[in-house]
Amino acid sequence: MKIKTMLTTAAAALGLATAAMAEDPTKVGFIYVGPVGDYGWSYEHNEGRLAIEEEFGDAVETTFVESVPEGADAERVLTQMALSGHDLIFTTSFGFMDATMNVASKFPNVRFEHATGYKRADNVSTYSARFYEGRAVIGHIAGHMTETNKVGYIASYPIPEVIRGINAAYLHAKKVNPDVEFNVVWVYTWFDPAKEADAATALIEQGADVIMQHTDSTAPMTIAEEKGIVAFGQASDMGNFGPNAQLTAIIDNWAPYYIDRVRAVKDGTWESADTWDGIAPGMVELAPISDRVPADVKAEAEAMAAAIAAGEYHPFTGPINRQDGTPWLAEGEVADDGTLAGMDFYIEGLTGEIPN
Repeated sequence: MKIKTMLTTAAAALGLATAAMAEDPTKVGFIYVGPVGDYGWSYEHNEGRLAIEEEFGDAVETTFVESVPEGADAERVLTQMALSGHDLIFTTSFGFMDATMNVASKFPNVRFEHATGYKRADNVSTYSARFYEGRAVIGHIAGHMTETNKVGYIASYPIPEVIRGINAAYLHAKKVNPDVEFNVVWVYTWFDPAKEADAATALIEQGADVIMQHTDSTAPMTIAEEKGIVAFGQASDMGNFGPNAQLTAIIDNWAPYYIDRVRAVKDGTWESADTWDGIAPGMVELAPISDRVPADVKAEAEAMAAAIAAGEYHPFTGPINRQDGTPWLAEGEVADDGTLAGMDFYIEGLTGEIPN
């Protein structure tokens, strides 16, 4: 009788332990290249993290480390996350790629998701958004709105993602305004409000009356507001920082993707994959277009976004030449994803060189 009681008690204890283990929350980590308060890139990734918490409640536990430099510091932070029991880790900047791969090789049971990169492994997925789709739309608006025919573009690093954006914006500005010129300034940072403000100021002094950016702070928008010119928000709706200046903004909506990938970990279906989504599935959105934009231009921009979403129009449709005048895409030919993913050249009409 005593043995039976002991066995029953042991079984009950084992059942409780098993239930407790089953209820352990899925631990999800994020590392950000900037502060969550940048109101741009890292802000939107953090909004995705918060969406995970709202979707799953106590079934998940999320953590994050912000303003992580790309390089050795990233590897250290990722190692600490892996050692502390994280099941899934999102590394949200291109420069985290090698650190992600190095740490992932040491922790094969941890899943990693790397944003905007191209290296994968059995436990490493990659994901990005087709930002160039949104930049084609804002290029169309910029070409109509500039009065000086000079558009200033603040670029971060000369990687394919940024080069694609410059090309897409310029191509569509040029289609509606053959006289438009783009002045690209490379600031070699994702987030540095002082550098970004200086770049915006310099571009305006050189005659730009429209500012675009592929950097993450609201400083360029603030400068545009102060100077009485127009600009486009980057990664997030920056209208609060330029209520008169912002014409629209490209918004990165990561939440649905993050929720899907966490769910896949929880139900055991997660597999390494490469995701590159755009306007159609909602990973790329546009903020409301300002009333400063004429109604016909607004209608054209919205029609372009709708055509892209429907698969009826691709922003890189020929004829398009490379910067040196050699043919790239013939009439009606559409760029393939491989070329776009590795884009390292300007299209015809852009001036200046892409830095090494």
